[in-house]
Parts: sequence; structure tokens; C-alpha cells
Amino acid sequence: MLNLATIVDRTEAEGPGARFAVWVQGCPLRCPGCCNPAQLAFVPRDAVAPEDLAARAIRAGVEGVSLLGGEPFAQAAALARFAALVRAAGLSVMVYSGYTLAELRARSDAGVDALLAATDLLVDGRYVAALRTDARRWIGSTNQSLHFLTDRYAPGDACFSGRNTVEIHLRDGELVVNGWPALGALTGRKIIGGSDR
Repeated sequence: MLNLATIVDRTEAEGPGARFAVWVQGCPLRCPGCCNPAQLAFVPRDAVAPEDLAARAIRAGVEGVSLLGGEPFAQAAALARFAALVRAAGLSVMVYSGYTLAELRARSDAGVDALLAATDLLVDGRYVAALRTDARRWIGSTNQSLHFLTDRYAPGDACFSGRNTVEIHLRDGELVVNGWPALGALTGRKIIGGSDR
């Protein structure tokens, strides 16, 4: 089972094209200034089977899925199952991780290896608040890198130019803000009646 913090069924602020974005709950890295501090604790939130989440993502009619957090590689095996299912249906997979690609490859963990194998795009590296940027699309701080792990996308594609953006979604009385990391603690969070949770 996956432990999820937030889902946005359709966004253009978390990767190329329209995407199904999933924020997982729990992160061991605790980067100072993290834009999702409520998603750091390893506490139960919404338990979802990878197969059920994949079916929902496929029904969303999007180009791909984006996995954020929290730290996706803290739930690597279950997310690898999810990623394999959506890729089999033709969707792309983008993962945001605080770990570097070198750190992930050095872990010798079957779940991590499987998630990397099912990933088209990887944004890697710790978020560093002093290096925050909105000038690089889908990158939070200048030390982070975008890795093209398959040939699904190419660095010169027009979708990779431009600045970060922000989106605001209203769902069933909940305000969900995602995108540009300068929003700090609001990013990927649900806001209800002016207070966050």
C-alpha cells in the first residue's frame, strides 16, 4: 500500500503536459525550508493500493504522472508497481527526489532500482532554500538536476523552457495549491477555510 498526502488529478505545474500528481507522506531528508513540511512525518494518511491509484491516473486522461513528496523513494517498491502500471498504459513518469541519482543507484535496493527503471524524468538533489529559483522549470533550487532517464523527452523540448508556475484548485470545499516552491508551506497542501492541514 502507498501512504499518500495529496493527489491533484490534473496539473500542468508539476512536469511536461497535463499530469496526475501524487504527493507521498514521509521524508527522511528534512531539507530546511522544505515547501511541504506537513509531508515530512512518517504518519498514516491515505492508504491506497498501487493498482487502484494507477487505474485513477489512467482514467484522468493525462500525458503522465508526477511523484512528489515527502520522498517518493521512501516508498520505492509500491511506487515502482504504480509507475510500471501507468507506463504500460502509455503514460510518462516523472519523479522528484531529494536524493541524487548517484545516491539512489548506490543503495542496492530492488525497489529503488525498479522505480528508477520506470522513471522517464528525475529531478534530484536536496532542496536548498538559499539557492531557491523559479527560473528553471520544475526545479526548486539551483543545485538540483533534471535527468532524462529514457528517450521519452529530450532536453531541447520546448516544454522545458520557461519559469515555474503555480496552480490553485478548488475541490469539494478544499483549496489545493501546487507548483512554484516560493509558496513555501502551501505547496501541495490542502487549505480549508483559511487554515492548512
